[in-house]
Amino acid sequence: MTFRSLALSNVRGNWRAYSAFLLSSIFSVLIFYLYAAFLFHPDVRSGEIRGAAQVKQGMLACEFLIMIFSFFFVLYSNSAFMKTRKKEFGLFTLFGMTRGQIRKMVLYEGAFIAAVSIAAGIGLGMLFSKLFFLALGMLLGSGETIPFAVPQIALWVTIAGFFALFMTITALTLLRVGRSQIVELLREARKPKPEPRLSVAAALAGFLTLAGGYALALTMNTMTFLVLSIPVIGLTVVGTYFLFSQGSVAVLRLLMRRRRFYYNRTHMLTVSQLVYKMKDNARLLFVISVMSAVVLSASGTVYVFQKLQKEQIVEHTPYAVGFVERGANAHQVVDPAEVERILQSDGLRITREQKLTGLLGENLVSVGSAADSGSVDEKDRMKAMIVSERDYNREAQILGRKKADVAGSEAALILPYKEMESFSPLKIGDIRFTLGGKTVALKLASQMGGAIASPVSYASYMLVVDDALYETLRASAPPQSTLVSYGYDWANWEHSEATVDKIDAAIDPAYERQAQTYRVPSYASGQQSIALTLFIGLFISLLFFVAMGSLIYFKLFTELQDDQTQFKALARIGMTAAEIRRIVVTQVGLVFLLPCLVGSVHALIAIQALGNLLHSQILKYAAVVFGIYIVMQAAYFAVTCATYLRSIRKGGRTATE
Repeated sequence: MTFRSLALSNVRGNWRAYSAFLLSSIFSVLIFYLYAAFLFHPDVRSGEIRGAAQVKQGMLACEFLIMIFSFFFVLYSNSAFMKTRKKEFGLFTLFGMTRGQIRKMVLYEGAFIAAVSIAAGIGLGMLFSKLFFLALGMLLGSGETIPFAVPQIALWVTIAGFFALFMTITALTLLRVGRSQIVELLREARKPKPEPRLSVAAALAGFLTLAGGYALALTMNTMTFLVLSIPVIGLTVVGTYFLFSQGSVAVLRLLMRRRRFYYNRTHMLTVSQLVYKMKDNARLLFVISVMSAVVLSASGTVYVFQKLQKEQIVEHTPYAVGFVERGANAHQVVDPAEVERILQSDGLRITREQKLTGLLGENLVSVGSAADSGSVDEKDRMKAMIVSERDYNREAQILGRKKADVAGSEAALILPYKEMESFSPLKIGDIRFTLGGKTVALKLASQMGGAIASPVSYASYMLVVDDALYETLRASAPPQSTLVSYGYDWANWEHSEATVDKIDAAIDPAYERQAQTYRVPSYASGQQSIALTLFIGLFISLLFFVAMGSLIYFKLFTELQDDQTQFKALARIGMTAAEIRRIVVTQVGLVFLLPCLVGSVHALIAIQALGNLLHSQILKYAAVVFGIYIVMQAAYFAVTCATYLRSIRKGGRTATE
């Protein structure tokens, strides 16, 4: 038997343990090749594909991320697998194999796995690259399909990069192979595991630091975000480590003290074995929890912003197109009849239309402020559209905004955005402004965020006054102080960029600052950017998901022989197959799903903190991402558990025979 055939035989013999590792490696190569094929596509490099420049930098960053992640994933997997093969290496040494020959065999194994991973990954990449290009072309809005191509540079970069990665890790592994004596190698598998030590102080520290991190995250606001973000991350990471290394042992020890629970059915075996498994796998579970939290938080944030973008842009711009005219019958910006004609000619149905009349209040200041003292330039002083309470409340009801309530000389300031409520330019109290050259003094009673008209030019801010007071002001105001705000909304506005371009062309350039036509192009541009980010990040998220699940799968199967021996002994003393299955499912389930749940809780807290910063309820959107992740992890667990149970039974039957 040659070393090459021996290496191949070893890989086949350990196929169950290698399968998850190979799957993750192939998937890494697949994603790397897809991104490289786009980056080095001839049409992308020549600039013929419109919008390709938007995603090139993101994909390039992802390529480095894939390489870094693959390096540590393969390094850990190789290191863990080599520890389980010490007895095997001891036997080879006992039969006369030299250290150099063992290293040569390991080198062949690494080269074989590298070749299979790279070949399968690139092959699948070529197979799915057309679909990848098609989807990416649709998101870029390039107007034409990205043609299928197999860039030679992408092939060589993928082959050279991953082969160098696998061989570098194999070389690092070879340095550790063959250093131990034969007796140590043969006794490695028979060494009893030390009893897990419990530090009550460390366990309490873990729970307290985790609770402190959550509390700080949920109390953050826009003013304290930069100060608290680093402590929140630090406390959460430290708390997670102690949660798995000491907190899990503490909880299991408490269960062992509850006699009625501990001595009930198979709980004694399940809990006593879990103490060792949780302690042995604490670092792995900690890493998986943190990585799951990062991936879920990032994916959830992107998905949340995709969903929130429409809500926010509609809130900030109540109408798809709006403009403010100065003068009762002036059409300096654009004739409303022309806007309606363009909409009708494009077959768009107007769903909401606004014509709101008000007055122009200039030099609006809080009495006693810096602006009131004259320290602010005239051109920078605040202007507002003064409207009656009746007209404002009518428009507010249509848009679902909060109504104003003023009386006598009171006024309510309407800010263009809700986010401005915490830093309003005016203070509650006495204010004054000029109307047609005359000074008017009022008392500002309340402030609300949320525009009811297009927040541009004179209508950026609104001042709501009592109906009787408004009529008095209107009667004494000159005609040039009259403002009219127009607004138009229509069905399917999200896909009407061409129509908005026509309306934009009809607007007088000299008065374009009094018009708002940016809702539709802003929405389309934002949706494209977010969709591209989500599309690119989807593959990275899947890579992390597959790799994290594979690490747990790999760890379980490196302990398979010990578990087979234990369950074989339990079967001999009368334990049934159903009881063994219950123990295995409980143990594998906790090891597999606990880091998933902890990572999900971390991410939920992070998303809730983001919602507090955005003043929006976003958990309903993030729950979709978390739900998909938990379902996928549960499916992965079901497959792993079934495979593991079959291996346990097979090992028991083989040993009996």
